[in-house]
Amino acid sequence: MEFIREIVLDTETTGLSPAAGDRIVEIGCVELANHIPTGRNFHTYLNPERDMPEDAFRVHGLSGEFLADKALFAAEAENFLSFIGDATLIIHNAPFDMGFLNAELEGANRPALTNTIIDTVQLARQVHPGARVSLDALCKHYGIDNTRRTLHGALLDSEILAEVYLELIGGRQTGLALSGNRDRSRETALAPKAPARTRPQPLASRATKESENAHDQLVNALGETAIWKKYINP
Repeated sequence: MEFIREIVLDTETTGLSPAAGDRIVEIGCVELANHIPTGRNFHTYLNPERDMPEDAFRVHGLSGEFLADKALFAAEAENFLSFIGDATLIIHNAPFDMGFLNAELEGANRPALTNTIIDTVQLARQVHPGARVSLDALCKHYGIDNTRRTLHGALLDSEILAEVYLELIGGRQTGLALSGNRDRSRETALAPKAPARTRPQPLASRATKESENAHDQLVNALGETAIWKKYINP
């Protein structure tokens, strides 16, 4: 049996553009082996060496004061790179996170990432044409409990995205829900589900026109090698 190692990854930042001086303030990663969560995670907060804009603070709740004594990205780069290795990276809106990660790596005199990328935004658009593909919308569609997600958080969002990703590629096996509160046996999966609870006000999207254009460029560059296509047209 072929061994497949994947890392579900998310970042939180000070804003929307590394070119404008925005920085990563949190990285969260969840390891999957043959689509099964291993329980191994990577998580770190980072000192961005700049102020925290109010708009960003409202998204993730990480203040400049909280981050002031955290490590710099350059100090955590080796730990991060060692954890992800050459694994395929599973990212929701990959151009956003990859743009920031590669900018941070460049600033730390490290080469850009060359890992294979699965963008779950693109995957979800192919699995559910015309539907909303935000993380919250996908959680609602699959009945995934995301009530803990009152703010964006890199590790929590990675854990939730891992559940969403496994649904997008065909559904989880019994007992593999990361949240540990859902029975995913076939019998339960076929039974009626209670409607997922949602917050009154959805979390604001981080996607901008610039990031959407970058996303389209990434998809075009990958061409027929885009790994998510094997799940759509095997």
